[in-house]
Amino acid sequence: MSREIIIAGAQMGPIARNESRASAVARMVALLDKAARLGAQMVVFPELALTTFFPRWFMADQQEIDIFFETAMPNEAVAPLFARARALGISFTFGFAEKRIEDGRIRRFNTSIMVDAAGEIVARYRKIHLPGHAEHEPWRAFQHLEKRYFEPGEAFFETVPLLGGRFSMAICNDRRWPETYREMALRGAEVATIGYNTPLHYAQMPDHDHLQSFHNHLCMQAGAYQNGMWVVGVGKTGVEEGCALLGQSCIVAPTGEIVAMAGTVGDEVIVAVCDLDRCAEIREHVFNFARNRRPAMYPLLSAT
Repeated sequence: MSREIIIAGAQMGPIARNESRASAVARMVALLDKAARLGAQMVVFPELALTTFFPRWFMADQQEIDIFFETAMPNEAVAPLFARARALGISFTFGFAEKRIEDGRIRRFNTSIMVDAAGEIVARYRKIHLPGHAEHEPWRAFQHLEKRYFEPGEAFFETVPLLGGRFSMAICNDRRWPETYREMALRGAEVATIGYNTPLHYAQMPDHDHLQSFHNHLCMQAGAYQNGMWVVGVGKTGVEEGCALLGQSCIVAPTGEIVAMAGTVGDEVIVAVCDLDRCAEIREHVFNFARNRRPAMYPLLSAT
């Protein structure tokens, strides 16, 4: 008997700098409702889904920066999303900027959480591969200051049981690293959920702008195929505060095939019936890790 889960990707259009949390959450609830009408059991939202992508601006005042961070989750602003998902019996995941005190020290992360159908947070992931730069670079049309505003995550790619399968989370730039998918797969993940905010223009390599969409899909399709897993990549899209963001949110099968993809640059829901048993097609017959991997022959992977 197959283990089928209906998964939805809830792509979001631009979020303005002055758009309230209440407005963003209302949009997320509307997407959740649409996903529910399509039969979804899991809904994947983008990276930093509650605010604009604020690392595009240099800000010296920490108080100004902290406006974009959440100090508790769930909190009053996102309570309607949690309540609606609980009422519908739907699991979901989304990204946000997290500020918390640990061991007496203030820490800030680019974070994603996974929530079960009862409204309980069952996993929390903090972005490991932070892109961009840490210092003010005014020559850029827009900046990418994740290294300034966030600390890199320190925990491994946790794999959690949910909906009869095993899920892992990653965020944006993580999807470009093959180690992300391999670590997930070795830990038993069958579904990788990945939220992103990816600009169509890359200041340091402008000649690559036409490749942004290709590379976005390439890394997720390769990760899905080489590790026999479903990959759900969901972005924010449209022109956000003058910055054009890549959409084309997609759901990728373990064969590497894109089985659903967004076709707009706004709020949109895509769905796919994801048979988790299809992971075995690849893991048993093509990339059987236990039988065919030779870790002793890859010494640099563990040494660097």
